[in-house]
Amino acid sequence: MESLHYLLMKAHTELNRRIIASAADLGLTSGQPKILDTLLHFGDCNQKTIAGYCEIEPATMGSLLLRMEKAGLIRRYQKDGNRRSLYVTLTDEGRAAATEMDAIFKQEDARAAQALTEAETRQLKDLLAKVGDTLGRDAGQDGAQ
Repeated sequence: MESLHYLLMKAHTELNRRIIASAADLGLTSGQPKILDTLLHFGDCNQKTIAGYCEIEPATMGSLLLRMEKAGLIRRYQKDGNRRSLYVTLTDEGRAAATEMDAIFKQEDARAAQALTEAETRQLKDLLAKVGDTLGRDAGQDGAQ
C-alpha cells in the first residue's frame, strides 16, 4: 500500500484538478472558489478570517481579493468605523458564482465518495479532520520553537 502522504496528495490533486477546471469555466482562478464558498456559507467576514479558513497567506489573500473586487465578485468595506479591518461581502454576481461553485463542490464530493457507504464517508471525514487537526497542532508547536 502507498504511504499516507502520497495517498492524501494524490486524492487532493485529483479533486483539485476537477474543481479548478470547473471554476475556470466560470472565469474563476485558483483560490477564488474557496473564498466564494467561505462567504456563501459564513456571510460577511474580515480578510484575516477568510485567509485563515481558506489556508491562504494574508499577502496572497490581498491580491486575490483585489482581483475579485475588480471582477465584481466581492465588495470590501469598513465595519463600525474600524479602519484596521476590512470586511468582505459577496455582490450579486459573486453570490451567483458562489452558488454555482457550491453545486460543483457537492458534485465532486459525491464523485469522490461514490465507492463509499455513508458510514465510510462520515468516517473518512472524521479521520481527515483528525489528521488536519494533528498536523495543524504540530505546525503551531514547530513555529513556537
